[in-house]
Amino acid sequence: MNDPDQPKHDASTLRRGWTTGACATAAAKAAYQALISGEFPDPVEITLPKGQTVGFALAVERLETDFARVGIIKDAGDDPDVTHGAMIVAEVRPSTPGSGVRFAAGEGVGMVTKPGLPIPAGEPAINPVPRDMIRTAVSEIASAFGGTGDVLVTLSVPGGADLALKTWNPRLGIVGGLSILGTTGIVRPFSCSAWIASIHRGIDVAVANNLPHVIGSTGATSEKTAQTLHAVSDFALLDMGDFAGGMLKYLRRNPVPRLTIAGGFGKLTKLAQGAMDLHSGRSQVDFDNLALFAAELGAPEDVASTIRDANTANQVLGLCQGQNIDIAGLVAARARENAMVTLRGAEIDVDVLIINRTGDIVARTDS
Repeated sequence: MNDPDQPKHDASTLRRGWTTGACATAAAKAAYQALISGEFPDPVEITLPKGQTVGFALAVERLETDFARVGIIKDAGDDPDVTHGAMIVAEVRPSTPGSGVRFAAGEGVGMVTKPGLPIPAGEPAINPVPRDMIRTAVSEIASAFGGTGDVLVTLSVPGGADLALKTWNPRLGIVGGLSILGTTGIVRPFSCSAWIASIHRGIDVAVANNLPHVIGSTGATSEKTAQTLHAVSDFALLDMGDFAGGMLKYLRRNPVPRLTIAGGFGKLTKLAQGAMDLHSGRSQVDFDNLALFAAELGAPEDVASTIRDANTANQVLGLCQGQNIDIAGLVAARARENAMVTLRGAEIDVDVLIINRTGDIVARTDS
C-alpha cells in the first residue's frame, strides 16, 4: 500500500526551474554589461553547462559609477525548493588589474567553515560550477564590450540566512546563509539526484572532520531519537530519507568508523527485504515476506495469514507486538544484513534502530 503522506507526482508534467547558480550567473552578466556599457540587457541570456541558452528577466537594476547591481527572482519550477521566489542579487565592481573574477558573500550567502566541501573553508559558499559559469559570462562581456574581466562579484540573497535554516547548510558547516548551487543550471522537479548529492556532501564533511559516527535517518522523528541516544553533533546527521542505497554506496567508497541507520518500521522493512530506495512510489512492503518473517519467529498460521492480508506495515507491527512476536527485531537484523552487503566489506560498524511514530525505539541491533 502506498504511504498516504507521500504525494504522487508525474515528472513528465512538472515544470523545470533554474538553480541559484544560473540566476547568479545571469545577474552577474547583466550587471557587468551595465557597468561597462551603461545599459542593462533585459532579458539577459546565459549559456548553461550543457549548451542550452536561456533568458532571465531582471527584477532589480542599479548602476553607479563604481558598481552595478542586478537582482533576479529565482523560479524553481514545480520543485518544492526553499529558494523558489528568492531574489538572487549580483553586484559587480572593478577589481585589481590581473585579478580576474573574485567572489564575495553578501547578505544571505553563507561562508564555508569546515573541510570536506567542494569549496575550502573561509570561502563564500559559491560552488565550483556557478563560479565557472560566472567567469565565462564575465569573459563574454569583456570580449564583447572591451572590458578587462577583472571584477569583484558579490552575491547576496535577501532573507537567505533564514532560508538556510531549512537546508542542510548548518549541518555542513556553512554559516550565515545559503549556498549558490547547481551543476547543470536546471532544477528538475523532485530530483532524487539533488537529495543524494546532499547526502554525499554530508559524508564528505564527516570524513574530512574525522567524525567517528554518523546517523542516516528516514525522517525527523527517527533522527531526533537516534541523535539523543548517541549524543552526536548535527554534523553527524545524514538526511538519508528514502535513499539508503545512495548513502551506503557512497560510504562504501568513503567510510566512517560507525553508521547508525534509524527509521520507521515500514521504511526499514523495505530495506530488510532488499530495497535500496525506500520511497513508496519505488518500492513496496512485501506482506508475504513479512508473513515469512513472522513464521520464522514461530507465529501461528492464522497470524501469518492476517499479516499477508494487512494494509500497512504498522498494522503488522501492532499485531506482532500484541502476540509477543519480535518482528521488529528481525526486520532490524535483516536491514543491517542488507546494509552490510551493500557496503561490501568496508570497515564500518553498522547498527539499526527502528523507531515508532512517537519516537520510541522498538528494535535495536548491535554494531
